[in-house]
Amino acid sequence: MEYATLGNTGLLVSKLCFGTMTFGDGRGLFKALSTVDQVGADELVKTAIGGGINFFDTADNYTEGESEKILGQSLKNLGIARKDVVIATKVYSRVGPGRNDVGASRGHIMDGVEASLRRLQTDHIDLYPIHANDSVTPLEETVRALDTLVQQGKVRYVGCSNWQAWKITKALGISECKNLARFDTLQSYYSIAGRDLEREIVPMLESEKLGLLVWSPLAGGLLSGKFSRSNQKPADSRRTDYDFPLVDKERTWKILDVMAPLAKAHRCSPARLSLAWLLAKPVVTSVIIGAKRLDQLEDNLAAVELTLTQDELRQLNEVSALPPEYPGWALPFQGADRLGPSDRHERLREAVKPH
Repeated sequence: MEYATLGNTGLLVSKLCFGTMTFGDGRGLFKALSTVDQVGADELVKTAIGGGINFFDTADNYTEGESEKILGQSLKNLGIARKDVVIATKVYSRVGPGRNDVGASRGHIMDGVEASLRRLQTDHIDLYPIHANDSVTPLEETVRALDTLVQQGKVRYVGCSNWQAWKITKALGISECKNLARFDTLQSYYSIAGRDLEREIVPMLESEKLGLLVWSPLAGGLLSGKFSRSNQKPADSRRTDYDFPLVDKERTWKILDVMAPLAKAHRCSPARLSLAWLLAKPVVTSVIIGAKRLDQLEDNLAAVELTLTQDELRQLNEVSALPPEYPGWALPFQGADRLGPSDRHERLREAVKPH
């Protein structure tokens, strides 16, 4: 296993993070995914730790809080010292019928952290991101509430999930101006089948030194190896009934076509190849993997041992490249006269080549 710092901090986390959305008894928003009971969870957590994973991700709304309970109990059952694991859980999502049982208000954040601490059986949360975009709560209220939790010692690092680049940057500005705890991470969807993040968010993360935690690296199972152009609705995949996240299917079939001989050459699954492609991206801090079975987890763990050649990365990058979009395609032209002749030629060539 390899490790990376969590954004611009000194905390080291494994390059693969074990996500526990599958933990639970099949109720709530994620009922199609959550089928792993306590015994199964203990086995998966033990295997993850044995594979070098020290980073675990959950949320207060995964199986109506059961995911947090099961994860906390697993760590206790296995005798894992709290200092040896990094636990991330999230707040925002609806956890009850009340008007204020959802959102990123100070009230909901303060209630949410206490409930999560109880379920996880811990006195602190290592990483506490806001799970979604709140269009109602003033941004400064959210940032101040998270800072309060850091000052109280209940939370050590904060972040967000599924936010726009402009809003993250605004939050960072508030933190700097008001001397408040700043976001250290963004948790976001990213896969070889969905590279939209690269347009605005990735440059912002690199500029502001935020860590990227990737969810759904297999595009909701589309890159698992079960799907193909000729088998677009396999019976044993949850994506057949829950078609999420949104993906350009035709582009994905082309990606899988290129992947097939590469996977065969490496004697691995398309899933492992997809994870290896993400792990090769410098902006990626950790990739969140989930599993219902040990064989799935073991296959994912093996991705850290798969090193793709420059030619293999080139093939995968080319077939999955985003179509040119303004203002991205215009930027190389605007800065062309500030570069030397060779650099100028390369930038212009890159801007106009077909994708």
